[in-house]
Amino acid sequence: MNSMKRILIAAMTAMILAGSVSAQTFDKVSAGAREDLAAALKELSELQDKIGEEKIPLSRKMNTAEEAVLAKKKELENREREQGNQLVDLNALKTQVSGRSNQVAYLTGLFNEFSQAIESRLHVTETVRFEKQLQAIRAVSENQDVPEAESLSQQAESISLALGRVEALLGGEIFEGEAIVDGTKQAGSFALFGPVAIFSSGSGSAGVAQLERGTADPVVKSAAPEQVAGIRAVIQAGNGQFPIDTSMGDADKIAATEETMMEHMVKGGPTMVPIVGLGALAVLIGILKYFQIGFVRLARPRDIQIIVERVNGGDMKGASEQAKRVGGPVGNMLKVAIEHATEKKEYIEEVLYEVMIKVRPRIESFLPVVAIAAATAPLLGLLGTVTGMINTFKIISVFGTGDPKMLSSGISEALITTEFGLITAIPALLIHAVISRKVKGVLGAMEQISVAFINGLDPSLADPREDEATRDPIPVEADEDGGATVSA
Repeated sequence: MNSMKRILIAAMTAMILAGSVSAQTFDKVSAGAREDLAAALKELSELQDKIGEEKIPLSRKMNTAEEAVLAKKKELENREREQGNQLVDLNALKTQVSGRSNQVAYLTGLFNEFSQAIESRLHVTETVRFEKQLQAIRAVSENQDVPEAESLSQQAESISLALGRVEALLGGEIFEGEAIVDGTKQAGSFALFGPVAIFSSGSGSAGVAQLERGTADPVVKSAAPEQVAGIRAVIQAGNGQFPIDTSMGDADKIAATEETMMEHMVKGGPTMVPIVGLGALAVLIGILKYFQIGFVRLARPRDIQIIVERVNGGDMKGASEQAKRVGGPVGNMLKVAIEHATEKKEYIEEVLYEVMIKVRPRIESFLPVVAIAAATAPLLGLLGTVTGMINTFKIISVFGTGDPKMLSSGISEALITTEFGLITAIPALLIHAVISRKVKGVLGAMEQISVAFINGLDPSLADPREDEATRDPIPVEADEDGGATVSA
């Protein structure tokens, strides 16, 4: 490149010199230009030779460099491929680590549940024996800063504890301990067979050990005298007979909750007095009214036929005697009808209607009391429920909800009053319905009898000279038997 520049400069110089030096001759200028051109060509030839000599090693170096670049590219591709494979492996490892972590968390949860289950299923007599192990297991499960390896190792001890306990209980186990006997704590020996534990103290007391509310120590339920020797023989010699409660203490708990009807009613509180009173009154009235209405004799069709035939035949005395045989309010109504048989039918109907009006209040008496008892008993039960819940909330506000026994009185009052309110109301409703049905039956039968009597009368019996408009009303009064009498 430098030689080419020199040639161009020389050419331009020659041209400039040719134009500027007018005094020189063309030949002289031409000769100088040729000399310069020859020098430039010579220099160009030398440069080309030099470039040719330098180009070969440079090409070799360039080839070597390109080969090195290709090698580096291949190496880069291999590294990128290896990095991709490593990322895949890393993701797989992360997935495995996550899975293992989940498994560890799941196992930790299972161990915690298992540890809690062990503690809850230990017999009350074993609590003191395994207290230290349980405390260590609890401390590990509650402490979040404990390493997982240590936590799992400690929790695995709970499995060993459980397995050792099961193995010991398969054939029974005897160990020392303390229990509450007749209200005092005594030292002695326990014999544990599965879920059943028996105890024998040094003073000779023996019985079945069990858990009772209000104390963390085992409480011994005294055994019968004939069973004490067997219990002591089992604990001392490992051979004998002892009582087993197949219900695991539930039978005793249920027996403790049993109560008499009077005790159950007393738990209901003061509201039980009017509820029970209304119930007893409704039952008493129902019984009395049932027999009162049940003894009301209704006239048979044959009786009505005989009475009507005798009246139509003019035998008023015989008709009255037949009505007297019927008796009760129906017989008295027939007596009044016979006495007014010679009147017009419209007048007889009015007289008999007045008799039924007089009879109705008597046979329906005290039925409203039964209805009131049926309506009031549930309201009184609701009142007892409200007062019982108020008492319960008062106890909760003072003592809290820790002891259910303290809340039982208010809850019992709340539920028992509702129970007896319904027990009173339902029979009272049934009694009212049955008695009302029988009353309607009696009144309906009396109405049918009066219609049958009037329809059976001979129209010729009526006195045509009687003027109904001028007749004075005949007073009708109810007698003691529920019938009616007509005063002259």
